[in-house]
Amino acid sequence: MLGENIKKLGKLGFGLMRLPKNGDVIDVEQTKKMVDLFMDAGFTYFDTAWAYAGSEDAIRQALVERYPRESYQLATKNAAWINCKTKEEAQAQFDTSLKQTGAGYFDFYLLHNLGEARTHYFDDFDMWNWVQEKKAAGLIKHVGFSFHSTPEELEEILKAHPEMEFVQLQINYADWENPAIQSRRCYEVARKYGKPVVIMEPVKGGMLANPPESVQRVLKEAEPNSSAASWAVRFAANLEGIITVLSGMSSVEQMEDNLSYMKDFNGLSEKEQATLNAAREELNRIPLIPCTTCNYCAKVCPIGVGISGSFTAMNYLTLYGDKAAAAHQEGWLVGGHGLKHANECIKCGRCEEACPQHIKIRDTLVEVADALLK
Repeated sequence: MLGENIKKLGKLGFGLMRLPKNGDVIDVEQTKKMVDLFMDAGFTYFDTAWAYAGSEDAIRQALVERYPRESYQLATKNAAWINCKTKEEAQAQFDTSLKQTGAGYFDFYLLHNLGEARTHYFDDFDMWNWVQEKKAAGLIKHVGFSFHSTPEELEEILKAHPEMEFVQLQINYADWENPAIQSRRCYEVARKYGKPVVIMEPVKGGMLANPPESVQRVLKEAEPNSSAASWAVRFAANLEGIITVLSGMSSVEQMEDNLSYMKDFNGLSEKEQATLNAAREELNRIPLIPCTTCNYCAKVCPIGVGISGSFTAMNYLTLYGDKAAAAHQEGWLVGGHGLKHANECIKCGRCEEACPQHIKIRDTLVEVADALLK
């Protein structure tokens, strides 16, 4: 059943976490244009989540109210670990998602961001059996989970819950052999248990769309007219057992670029794989903070420190060596949005429990403060 769906989906999925905005509000009209281009190209997989502010409501307007329900697949997610003290509160996220999307049912429903201290919420609230009940009622077609942790923990979950139909994993060429993320080993565990994979963060939160100059040089020498992002998405789409590769597109231009090379994608050549290996070697020489701006840390920070903005600015400093520009970026991304600066962190550690990338956030904020706020 799921295998038949995979054949219909194509290898590109529209990730709805980073939709275009007018100020702080999602630009629904531009989102409609992006949806139309995506559907016209024959792609049909859309990925949102209860935790993506405004995303479910936007996709109702841009997709659900404009296309026949059977013409697309919609995925959303349940984050039981975000401010839920009872199973009723956790399960209520499903009803909220149904209302906000207006979709009637979900083709793919995920228990969201499992791993480390987050997993126990799904156990404590018996979310595993609950999603099966929703599936039996016809409100969910396929049940799986997204995961950010070690391959060992992934194997424990798959052993405990063989009923899960698929796994969503962070996979990109930069993290393929990264000991902190262990993309390759997690992918191999999923395949060992026969689970097809949805790939998230193929462009690493946008970092691989505009990589350092040395990396761009490698890619441009191989294909002068191809975008850096195209290499990242193609790397992920080349893997076996993939349901789809989610690209969190934020503009019509990004959509057009993705469609230009994914409509007829038939795999990477040996030469293209060698180019990506060379690009990875260049990246490994640069010590960046592996933040993808998912902002799960922001949801649990008790005082509102601008963590991802601080890290974005620090990475800018590392990549380009321009302290004035990096400090300006920190001022806008943090102070300009009413958030606390890195030097105001109270070091409670809640952010580190929520971080999918296992960043030592407290220590790294000290580094940011020393580099940009003195």
